Amino acid sequence: MNGTQWILFILIVQVIHFLGTWKLYVKAGRKAWEAAIPIYNGIVLMQIINRPKWWVLLLFIPIINLLMFPVIWVETIRSFGKNTLLDTWLVLLTLGFYTYYINYTQDVTYIENRSLKPRTGLGEWVSSIVFAIVAATFVHTYFIQPYVIPTGSLERTLRIGDFLFVSKFHFGARAPMTPIAAPMVHDTIPVIKKRSYLNKPQLPYFRLPGFQTPKKNDIVVFSWPADTVKQFFVKSKGVEKPIDKKSNYVKRCVGTPGDSLEIIDGFVHINGKRLQLSDRAKPMSNYIVYSNKGVSRRLLEEVDADSYQRKFISAALNQTQYNSVLPYLRGANQTPGGQFELYTDKQGIPIEVIRALRLSLKEETPRQRVANMTADMVAELKKKPNVDSVIMEIQPKGEPGFNTFPQSPYYKWNVDNFGPIYIPKAGTTVKINKRTIPLYKKIIRDYEHNEVQVTANNVLINGKEASSYTFQQDYYWMMGDNRDHSEDSRAWGYVAEDHIVGKPVFIWLSFDNFQDGIRFNEKPRWDRMFTTVNGSGEPVSYFKYFLLALAGYFVFDFFRKKRKSKQEA
Repeated sequence: MNGTQWILFILIVQVIHFLGTWKLYVKAGRKAWEAAIPIYNGIVLMQIINRPKWWVLLLFIPIINLLMFPVIWVETIRSFGKNTLLDTWLVLLTLGFYTYYINYTQDVTYIENRSLKPRTGLGEWVSSIVFAIVAATFVHTYFIQPYVIPTGSLERTLRIGDFLFVSKFHFGARAPMTPIAAPMVHDTIPVIKKRSYLNKPQLPYFRLPGFQTPKKNDIVVFSWPADTVKQFFVKSKGVEKPIDKKSNYVKRCVGTPGDSLEIIDGFVHINGKRLQLSDRAKPMSNYIVYSNKGVSRRLLEEVDADSYQRKFISAALNQTQYNSVLPYLRGANQTPGGQFELYTDKQGIPIEVIRALRLSLKEETPRQRVANMTADMVAELKKKPNVDSVIMEIQPKGEPGFNTFPQSPYYKWNVDNFGPIYIPKAGTTVKINKRTIPLYKKIIRDYEHNEVQVTANNVLINGKEASSYTFQQDYYWMMGDNRDHSEDSRAWGYVAEDHIVGKPVFIWLSFDNFQDGIRFNEKPRWDRMFTTVNGSGEPVSYFKYFLLALAGYFVFDFFRKKRKSKQEA
């Protein structure tokens, strides 16, 4: 839905409102024409139903208005004496059109000084819940949104199981583009696992003014450009989703509009210079660890290395035993002698499972292992007397990588040696030909909504031969700090400005092994709770200060209530 269509839609709504309420306006002592003037009719209606005039603003805020319209319908009919439960259900189930019946067939009387206090305890409870949802939805949509880190793409900067508060106002809140959607949920309604929105209508992209734009080194939450899944982490047939209902991703911004980006041997270079990451960034890469005496699991555990493989040798397994260990395996192989080679991740097979199945396992200690580590881990590991060498695993330049943007034979890039590539800036123009179109086709077609056709010799945009293209919006390049275990812009390309959601600012809760679910025997990461995401130096937890403030509030509230009860006595 473009701007013209949206204005037309609003006018149609105004006509529907006028036809269904003008007689009620007259019965309330107003003029019939006052029901026909957009915005003004809302102000007058708020006076009629004895509600604050600023409620009119809520009727024009996407998502919030879906909650407010039913409230206004109910308040309107009650202002004319229609207070029964049946009346309430009729106006809700007819989407407000019950007012037409009242407007044209009922001789109702306007109740000027109607009491706004609910008549029953249930009514008061419902009223409180509705306005709590309205307030929470407003904050969630336009100011602060909770978010949990679901994957390890930013390990160890942000950990799986970190619960964040994401600021919408730093970059300016993106107004919802999908106006008919359930409040405070994303693409799926919990429990019933159904889609939470209607694909149509769609509003034009609009962003409220912010006081920042994404900069290099910022950690950013954005709508995943390549998202076609119905629900995150659930395999299903691909679907086409509105921008604001795509799955939310969090990565580090390493390239901004107008930059030239190149990855050389695993390190990002911007405009010819190596990018200096924030001192809080803890980038990880795969390293090959060598030791003639064997690279044991214990050796890697001492430096807290991650994502390495373990190999166990087992005697012959029966089908029950194999099925029981299968969830913990990356792979398995049966040797000619009847033994099994079992491959797991760093967690191995739980000891309670081994005991229950009475397995006889022996873990191999190879001379070489690949482990995922930060620079600090590598430095610590190199100090170990049994370690011969630690070498960063690099995919050579010119060797095409798997699923590497732009998936074209013209560009033999991989995750370690990539580019150079230009990051588009709004208003800039680039040359378009058969060689460059793979870089920009998705932008031109999917993000800026043009038809693109590539023939044997030419590129056609909207049916016309094109040798250049001018970008309509800014684009960014996002990457995970966990370089070899992150699906990011190296796989699906640019992130459009209209996909930006917000900026993480605060970790309020953190749990280990969150991907396995929060278990009562797992300890929370206390040192990460109530820490800021940005800034410099080691993060400082403000958790104890929060507890002190909370205790102070309860003490204050206790004495306030005690003093109030004495005054009332």
